[in-house]
Amino acid sequence: MNRLPRVVAVLLLAVPLAVMAQAWPSKQIRIIVPFTAGGFNDTLGRILAQDLAKTLGQAVIVENRPGGGSVIGTELAAKSAPDGNTLFIAALPFSVIQSLYKIPLDVTRDFAPITLAGISDNMLVANPAFPVSSVQDLIKLAKSKPGSINYGSSGAGTSVHLSMELFKTMTGTSMTHIAYKGSAPVVTDLLGGTVQMVIADQANLMPHVKSGKLRAIAVASPKRSPNYPELPTIGDTLPGFQAVAWNGLVGPAGMSPDVVAKLNAAVVKVMAQPDVVAKLNGGGLDVVGDAPDEFGRFIRSEIAKWSAIAKQVGAKAD
Repeated sequence: MNRLPRVVAVLLLAVPLAVMAQAWPSKQIRIIVPFTAGGFNDTLGRILAQDLAKTLGQAVIVENRPGGGSVIGTELAAKSAPDGNTLFIAALPFSVIQSLYKIPLDVTRDFAPITLAGISDNMLVANPAFPVSSVQDLIKLAKSKPGSINYGSSGAGTSVHLSMELFKTMTGTSMTHIAYKGSAPVVTDLLGGTVQMVIADQANLMPHVKSGKLRAIAVASPKRSPNYPELPTIGDTLPGFQAVAWNGLVGPAGMSPDVVAKLNAAVVKVMAQPDVVAKLNGGGLDVVGDAPDEFGRFIRSEIAKWSAIAKQVGAKAD
C-alpha cells in the first residue's frame, strides 16, 4: 500500500533534476583562471567566454584567482557547485599540483574533464641584453657563474618551472628561480631584465619576440616549430629534452553528463570558428578540442609524466 506513494515521490524528485539539466544554462557562467590577468590562460578564458556567451545565450565571465602556485583557484573550482555554472582553465600545473603541495585535492577525482583546448611548444627566450644566443652559450655561462642567472616562472609546478628544473638537472647547472603569480608579470620582468631568461610557452612570448624585445634561442618541442623553423630545438644540444604546455577546460566533479556533453559541444564549436582558431594559433596554441573521456586520459598521462619529472628533479613549491 505504501509502495506507490514512495515511487511517485521518487519520480517527482527526479523531475526537477531533468528539467534543470534541460534548462542549463539558466544563469551566468564563470570561468576561473588560477593566474593573474594578461597571461595566455587568461586570454584563452576570455576568448572562450566571449564566444560561449553567444553560443549558450548566457553571460560568461572570467574570474582571476591567482596565488599559491595555482592552488587557490584550483581549490575554489573544485569546491564549487557541480551545476555547470563554474568552469576552470586547467594547464600543466593542474597535473603536478598534488606532487608539490600537501592539499586534500585529487584532480582526477575532484574535476570533470570537458575538453583539451590545445598544446603549445615551450620556447627558450632571453632578454636581449643577456649575453647568450644559443643553448651552448647558456650552459657555458651558467657553469661559469653558478646561481647568478635568474629565471622566472609563473609559479611552482608550472611548465615554465619544471622545464627549467629539468634543464638544470640535465646540464648540471645552477640557476635561481623567481616565482610569480602568472605569466604576465614574468614577461614584464623579463622585458625589464630582472630575470634573464625563461622556458615558457610561445603564446606569452610570441608578440615580444616578433617585435625584437626578446630573443628566441630554441624551442623545447621534439621538432622545430612551424612558427619559427629557423630555431633549433633544445634537444639538438640536450638529446631527450622535451617540454610542451597545454590548456584545457574542466568543471567540478559531479556535473551532469548531459551538461558536460553540452559544454563540450559548445566549446568545440567555438574553437572551430576560423577567427578563434586564428587567435589561438597566433598565440602559438595548436587547437585540439577533443571529447571529455579523451581529455581525461590525457590528464592522467600528464600526471604520471610530470609527477615523475618533479620527483626526479626534486622540484617543490617555493
